[in-house]
Amino acid sequence: MSSFGMRGMSQPLGIRICCCRVCTCINFGFVLSRVGLLKLLQLGLAMLCEGLLIRYGVPYADSIGQALTSFLATTGHCFTTTGILLLCYGFSEKSYGLIRQSLFETLFNGLAACMYFSSSSYMGFACVMWLHPQFLVRPGFWAYPAMTACYYMGYAAGLLHAIDAFLAFKHFRGGGR
Repeated sequence: MSSFGMRGMSQPLGIRICCCRVCTCINFGFVLSRVGLLKLLQLGLAMLCEGLLIRYGVPYADSIGQALTSFLATTGHCFTTTGILLLCYGFSEKSYGLIRQSLFETLFNGLAACMYFSSSSYMGFACVMWLHPQFLVRPGFWAYPAMTACYYMGYAAGLLHAIDAFLAFKHFRGGGR
């Protein structure tokens, strides 16, 4: 049982309706565990950042510069890998046991945290240096608030990946789930 009060992963699969179970292919025990919720939060933040970057950042790519490319690469990489891991873990408890205990999870989450922290710092610099002056003189310039929210969420995503890297390392070393 996890220490955050969530249900463990060894519960029966699926949803019980009357005398039978439906959706037995989905491992709801993982989705509702602390690692599952952490993965869902990581996926949600990456999706929000990617949406903001594409909608508000791409039209001003010449003003933002390489900070936009760096942040887009980071969110794309982390969204794809976290999504694949979430699908694998959500459909197979065996996959969770095999992948989580490997060094891959620790290295991926540690690298993702570093990438989010560095690209968020770069985006913050670009926002202050190039987008903020335009925001002050151009009415309706929404790229600055959107990119500011984006790099704040990038720091939050980096923190979530750092926590996940720590938990994965504990699992790798045999310290529990």
